[in-house]
Amino acid sequence: MKKFMVLYMASPADFEKAMKASPDQHKKGMDAWMKWTGKHKKSLVDGGGPLGKTKRVDAKGASNTKNGVGGYSIVQAPSHDAAAKMFGKDHPHLQMMSGAWIEIVEIMPMPDM
Repeated sequence: MKKFMVLYMASPADFEKAMKASPDQHKKGMDAWMKWTGKHKKSLVDGGGPLGKTKRVDAKGASNTKNGVGGYSIVQAPSHDAAAKMFGKDHPHLQMMSGAWIEIVEIMPMPDM
């Protein structure tokens, strides 16, 4: 089985708006996530979680920055296409925000060192 990093994406403004949802909307979202997680339990290597503030580090040092990554998971599947099929238009992340998207990146095996 191959492993894939799943990145839950949206604009910073969309994430801020989602955080201001009502308690009932948050519960509805969490219930949908729990249902999706249960359905794909065998494929989840790491259920992941939401991500917070971002630091960028380069040759000049560290600085605060923003990006569109709001969370992550790690899944396993026989192929990239099979991994992508786990995430359809009814996925909870895509239902939370109209401009949201999901990126699925293959985790390449490390060569023997």
